[in-house]
Amino acid sequence: MSGGSHKSDPSVEEVLDIDSNSEAHSNGEEAAGSENVGGTATVPATAQKEPKIHRYLKYICKLKASDLHFKSNARVHIRHKGNLKPVNEPPLTPQQVEDIWFEIMNEHQRKQLATSGASDFAYQLGEGDRFRVNIFRQRGTLSVAARRVNADILDFSQLHLPESMFRITEYHQGLVLLAGITGSGKSTTIAAALDWVNQTRACHIVTIEDPIEYLFKDKKSLVNQREVHVDVQNFQAALKYLMRQDPDVVLVGEMRDEETFMAALNAAETGHLVFGTIHASGAAQTIGRVLDLVSEGSRELIRQTMVFNLQAIICQKLLPSIKPGVYRVPAVEIMFANSTIRKLIDEKRDDEIPKVIRACEAEGMMDMNSCLKRLVDEEYIETDVAYAASPNPQELKMRLKGISSGGGGILG
Repeated sequence: MSGGSHKSDPSVEEVLDIDSNSEAHSNGEEAAGSENVGGTATVPATAQKEPKIHRYLKYICKLKASDLHFKSNARVHIRHKGNLKPVNEPPLTPQQVEDIWFEIMNEHQRKQLATSGASDFAYQLGEGDRFRVNIFRQRGTLSVAARRVNADILDFSQLHLPESMFRITEYHQGLVLLAGITGSGKSTTIAAALDWVNQTRACHIVTIEDPIEYLFKDKKSLVNQREVHVDVQNFQAALKYLMRQDPDVVLVGEMRDEETFMAALNAAETGHLVFGTIHASGAAQTIGRVLDLVSEGSRELIRQTMVFNLQAIICQKLLPSIKPGVYRVPAVEIMFANSTIRKLIDEKRDDEIPKVIRACEAEGMMDMNSCLKRLVDEEYIETDVAYAASPNPQELKMRLKGISSGGGGILG
């Protein structure tokens, strides 16, 4: 989870220089191994000239930057240590942006862009880092956001996550949800969990992703990764045939609609461990968000199914770090579905979940303020960053002064 930043003077524009002779983009032989993961290889092994986009992709790999942005009639921008900085080159015309990106897109991706106004795909640079690309139209011209996905899968300790996170890899059945906004590091955390399972258990892992981000190599487990629009038409079709593939552990890239969630929940209910991601800001809000995905008539049934099958909810934010060598660090709320949590869900008392999380830290649970306090105490983040990320800044202020608000009592 690299990328965050220290404070900078907003009155001074920082620009990044790409030297055309630098090692950041001079190694042409890598082009033969570069692949558009959304389909066919874009550069044949005999090619002498690599795609134009490699120049930028190699540069952000060298910088260890997190994102690359293209916008028609604007300079290319790179997110480095959390700050968006322009490249010291002239703005690109709409035709230049189109030429650069269409060079690596396959027919399906171009058609998707033409019909829906946006296209998602993954692209790998040789044997190195991958990029999750979203190309979209705005005001009639193209813009692109490409996120670097580190080729190396880091473990929980390398990601500076609490040790209790390992518990989500020990389940053999049920549903584990990773919640957070886009760019909060959910995919990186799930990759760490799956790779730990891969190292420690002889089982079959199946991932369904759009697009595939981290590539797993078989270790103790057998891993099959299916990419939507490439290996299978959609999430629903992938989940329909999932049970015939004898999986033990399943990753559903994103819970985005009722059909997807119902199929994932069915997999959890029938004896599989299912990981999924969802957009929500806290454990209690995640329950509500899940119920919002399904029709009103199905909500009571889904709530009851979650009572028995939900194992954990991890809510995550990615914050700029002040510790040398650490650009960004995750702050997490960890909820394990113990008997008290299950009772609250059953009785529709979701708003009381945070109180139980605070009272159950001995079980490995952690509320967001506890995590933020730990990050401040261990000098990973600045205090003002912690306050901005806190769901209750006043309560966090008290904790940082050594005044505990207590768990408020376990609910009966």
